[in-house]
Amino acid sequence: MAGLMLSAAGAAGFTTNESPIVRELPRDGLALVLLLDAGHLSVHTFPDREIVVLDLLVAAGRDPQKAVDVFSRKFGVTEARSPRSFDRG
Repeated sequence: MAGLMLSAAGAAGFTTNESPIVRELPRDGLALVLLLDAGHLSVHTFPDREIVVLDLLVAAGRDPQKAVDVFSRKFGVTEARSPRSFDRG
């Protein structure tokens, strides 16, 4: 999963100098955080519910959709919710 995060970040043009932080969750889930040059990418998996939650915080003008697409292809996503953008001023 850490390699998938790095691939997703690279596909979207994000840079990082560190490996993802990985923690095991109950019921075989994982929580991962990757610090980016201007934000972060976090992933939480819930295998028993067949859910993967992505959280991308990136600077304005950056498009995280390519990172989302990498995860979608890998997991054969059948349903995805639209990302939300927030103007933090």
